[in-house]
Amino acid sequence: MHPAVVAGGGLAGAAVACRLAQAGRKVLLLERDATPADKICGEFISTEAQADLARLGLDLAAFGARRITRLRLARGETVVETALPFVGLGLSRRTLDDAVLRLAAASGAELRRGVTVCHVAQGAPLAVEIAGLGTIRAAALFLATGKHDVRGARRTPARPPEALVGFKTYVQLDRAQQQALAGHVDVVLFPDGYAGLLTVEDGRCNLTLLVDQTRLRRAGGTWAGLLDDLCRNEPHLAARLHGATFPAAPPIAISRVPYGFVHRASESDPLGLFRLGDQMGVIPSFTGDGMAIALYSARIAASCHLAGKPAREYHQRMRHDIGGQIGRACMLYRLGRWAPGQALLMRLAAAWPHGLSVAAAMTRLPRRALVA
Repeated sequence: MHPAVVAGGGLAGAAVACRLAQAGRKVLLLERDATPADKICGEFISTEAQADLARLGLDLAAFGARRITRLRLARGETVVETALPFVGLGLSRRTLDDAVLRLAAASGAELRRGVTVCHVAQGAPLAVEIAGLGTIRAAALFLATGKHDVRGARRTPARPPEALVGFKTYVQLDRAQQQALAGHVDVVLFPDGYAGLLTVEDGRCNLTLLVDQTRLRRAGGTWAGLLDDLCRNEPHLAARLHGATFPAAPPIAISRVPYGFVHRASESDPLGLFRLGDQMGVIPSFTGDGMAIALYSARIAASCHLAGKPAREYHQRMRHDIGGQIGRACMLYRLGRWAPGQALLMRLAAAWPHGLSVAAAMTRLPRRALVA
């Protein structure tokens, strides 16, 4: 039997494996991608996430992370800009996740890549089924499979996920637009969705879109059709992408993400099943800080496990620490998707640009979480 198994080698999974291995514990880390891969993510690393990564021993500057100090909010012809209340970083998940995975392996975790956890049978011990490889037993399982559920341990959102589709790709902007975006994160609001743009380590622009399925269907149901439609109707996005070079490969896409989900601990929770990252709580990408939540969940789960505390106690603490953050983020997210709400946001932002930085601060991890 394995004393600790981690399902998922994203930020949360690799970070908890690092912490357990660095504490001298045996841990098996299972990652479904055989090689480093891109993931749907805005790739904005907040100061909270930076602090957790530094605690693990990672120097993000060594990977070429780009500094981000300002926020632009655009809707139609209106653009509002403000300083962020912190210095963020732009770094691709391909680079970041691989760095944390390598650190976990170097710290002593047993890393297996190219394997997928497909089912969890709850009990003591837990039975973890790996596609094509059979079943292993685990005294503790750290479920860090991101937005992908595992049979036997699925999340139970309070409401059905919205009919939204997310896209992520990288774009090479022309020189003028690279200079205009440098040091900024741009958020473009449009009917039925929004787009985010920032620069990552190699100078490429991360372009992330979230759009309602009805808007996607009206644009022909394709990525090319959607992009053409948006560039015809959204001047800021059109200007930023003018002269840009797009990759030949299609963007990564995902749908029906349960924004607002926060796991509620119950008596039926298995003692050794710890939910991390998006398996614990899903914060809207528009205002949220999913990477910081993922890393924080890894820190608290490792701490609870090393202290011999049950998973239920960990889940209760996490819900207490991130529930308010996710709730506030959802309020802003709903306001930002509703056309009258977008108009109100832009009027408020124009009258009080500093309010954008206040809103950004409100959707970060609470101060009590930073000193845990």
